[in-house]
Amino acid sequence: MDAVVNWAADFAGVLTLQNLLLCFTGALVGTVVGVLPGIGPAATLALLLPLTFTLDPAGALIMLAAIYYGAQYGSSTTAILLNLPGESSGVVTALDGHRMALAGRAGPAIAIAALSSLFAGLASAVFIALVAGPIAQWSLLIAPAGLAGLIALGLFAAAIIAPGKPLAALTLILFGTCLGLVGTDSGGGMPRFTLGITELRDGIGFMPLVMGLFAIAELIRALESGSRPQRIAPLGLPWPTRADLKAAALPTLRGTGIGGILGVIPGVTTVMSALAARGLERAFRTADRPLGEGAVAGVSAPEAANNASAQSALIPLLTLGLPGNPVIAVLAGALMIHGIAPGPSFIDNNPDLFAALIASLVVGNVILVVLNLPLAGLWASLLRVPFPKLVPLIIVFSLIGVYSVQNSLFDVWLMLAFGALGWLLVRLGLEPTPIVLGFILGPAFEEYLRRSLLFSRGDPSVFLSDPVSLTSIAIIVGASAFLMLRRTYRR
Repeated sequence: MDAVVNWAADFAGVLTLQNLLLCFTGALVGTVVGVLPGIGPAATLALLLPLTFTLDPAGALIMLAAIYYGAQYGSSTTAILLNLPGESSGVVTALDGHRMALAGRAGPAIAIAALSSLFAGLASAVFIALVAGPIAQWSLLIAPAGLAGLIALGLFAAAIIAPGKPLAALTLILFGTCLGLVGTDSGGGMPRFTLGITELRDGIGFMPLVMGLFAIAELIRALESGSRPQRIAPLGLPWPTRADLKAAALPTLRGTGIGGILGVIPGVTTVMSALAARGLERAFRTADRPLGEGAVAGVSAPEAANNASAQSALIPLLTLGLPGNPVIAVLAGALMIHGIAPGPSFIDNNPDLFAALIASLVVGNVILVVLNLPLAGLWASLLRVPFPKLVPLIIVFSLIGVYSVQNSLFDVWLMLAFGALGWLLVRLGLEPTPIVLGFILGPAFEEYLRRSLLFSRGDPSVFLSDPVSLTSIAIIVGASAFLMLRRTYRR
């Protein structure tokens, strides 16, 4: 009971006027990002990360988190009105949402998406507040060998779940791990993999990496994607009927449940959760019309799953230090830049930050509904701004942002090099996300591996004697054998 009272006091303490303004700003920027295709939340967080250096850690976390789930919501507006999602998960919402818009029911569709996201966001915030603490306490009991096994399992799962071939994703993860190991060895104090370049003695910066792979690469890709449609479906009254609310109730509950569960698994994206929620709805009879023909359930279930998955993905980061997607990886980098390490001891050592995050999730989701329902038509009209005119301005801000971190021109060249690499990966049909996951988790895996071998005096059997590590290894070996057997059978 005392813990609940203390948490409530911390929650109320972070709701200052400044933090509320940061939450509002983040939700507003995130909505614009979700509306405009071609930018994406990961790229936006990378672009705006330098702006948070002047903020305290709580304010920075509140603003970045608001941008994150604001982008998830903003994507549904243009997905419904224009059949043009601003973020990948909006593709699932567009299947039925745009059909409703073409039938003259764009307003109710947008309102259903907003209310479903609001319910899922509030439920996910309560879910995180209830389970994150116990999971963190449990993870403190895990030995270094077990943590090394869990990190290896998370990286393996990311390689399997990533789009494309698992071998290609695993190669990118190993490449990202090598990038994370560049610099001065923490054990011996000697430079490694620096190629004799003095600027690399401190390692490769997180900012040039993510801004290059996501921001610059996404801008180039967006310029190649062509023009945007100019016709916007009539919005109408943005409020659902009683029948719409009844038809959306149970799908919203089911979507929230499946999104919250899948979001905890590292590597599961919001679009996968939205697809799973839509697939689940096929087992139930929709109240108004079949899925794919403008069913309310086809909007409410994916939107609830999308938002629930996006927020519950914070649990592995806060409790185990495992970022499950690129946006969460950027949030992890933001915490590290502010001198805060996400992981098992994060909640105990930083109760104010944890309360700030929960406050952002609760207040921000309410702000999104209040902000977006009256302005849905305005957000859609932003698509008429010629994107090529925005690109030079965004690139200039990127260059200034990267240079201002360490006043290093070398970091600017690094960002441009990673931007070219990210664009090349996109052209090859590969996601750059595994590189970021390997960059963050690779050094952590090395540290726990080194501790385990130090405690066991160099005996590698410690990874088989530890139950958590043994379970992780067994899952990796079993899944690898299954994939190879399936591939052999298909041939």
